Amino acid sequence: MGRKSDAKQRLLDAALSLIWENSYGVVTIDAICEKAGVKKGSFYYFFESKSDLAVAALDELWQVEIKPKFDAMFSASNPPLERIRLMMESAYDCQKEMQQEYGKIIGCACFSLGSEVCTQNDPIRQKVQETLCRKVRYLESAIRDAQADGLVAAGDPLIKAKALYTLYEGSLTEARIQNSLDPLRILPQIVMDFLGVPAADAARTGS
Repeated sequence: MGRKSDAKQRLLDAALSLIWENSYGVVTIDAICEKAGVKKGSFYYFFESKSDLAVAALDELWQVEIKPKFDAMFSASNPPLERIRLMMESAYDCQKEMQQEYGKIIGCACFSLGSEVCTQNDPIRQKVQETLCRKVRYLESAIRDAQADGLVAAGDPLIKAKALYTLYEGSLTEARIQNSLDPLRILPQIVMDFLGVPAADAARTGS
């Protein structure tokens, strides 16, 4: 039996890398195939269009990278405020790693792609929205648990989670625009202030 082709995986990896670093609009199918080392005919064997590939790449990103990371950060074995702090610190760590690889801050792949094409491409919009809502649910659960422990003021945890996630993505976008890690370096403390966590509790969370 012949060796199973990894062409589809290489196309997924190449698409995510190119679109994340640059933009959906400027990246061509030819460029994706070239980076993946795959012939154009093989591209159309696996995907109907660049949009189809982008949706599959986002799904791959969620299943392989984001979900395992978030499952670990938001494990019930971590105190609720620690879960939130780990998420905010991971934004800095991830972008620092990307900066070393690409030479610049590239922000959030899902958010960048969604903000670029959401009014033009409904399948991509739906996949991006699905991914972002999943992240919000992690925050909602942590906030609900923190409220139960008396660490965060009462109020709708979903509304708080959505506001917190907006702060998170806004900081990532600001970091990309400035090409600076500074907005992400101060994010954990800003988030604790936003939630009204007393300084003593915030300090214990960061210890």
